[in-house]
Amino acid sequence: MEPSNNCINLIKKWESFSKDAYLCPANKPTIGYGSCMWSDGKKVKLGEKIDLVNAEKLLIWELNKKKIGLANLKLSQNQFDALLSFIYNVGLGNWNKSTILKKCKINPDDPTIHDELLRWVNKGSSFERGLTRRRMDESALYFKI
Repeated sequence: MEPSNNCINLIKKWESFSKDAYLCPANKPTIGYGSCMWSDGKKVKLGEKIDLVNAEKLLIWELNKKKIGLANLKLSQNQFDALLSFIYNVGLGNWNKSTILKKCKINPDDPTIHDELLRWVNKGSSFERGLTRRRMDESALYFKI
């Protein structure tokens, strides 16, 4: 399965575009639409720049790398897109340890997946409200019929 425009637009909405590298909340140099790595595998460094066209290419490259985390699941396109947005945000390592993945393997239509998504909001942080809204958007897409 490939990411649809719903996935790409959701990520763009929450990551926003930055032509200049900046430190993300995880204190990693980040560029474009939240990428910490270039397509050649090198880490982004502060002071680097990217244009919109190459940021979109980098986003697609990164989504194609991260979609492996969804490879063995039987998902609808909306479920795939929502979870790929989630993985893009939290990383494959966190995804592979998540209760969401365990629940998706058992029953991807389990309504408690909504609650599991909302657990990933860094409660008490300055990013809690934004992450809560992002998780709500991901959940809405996930359960959209």
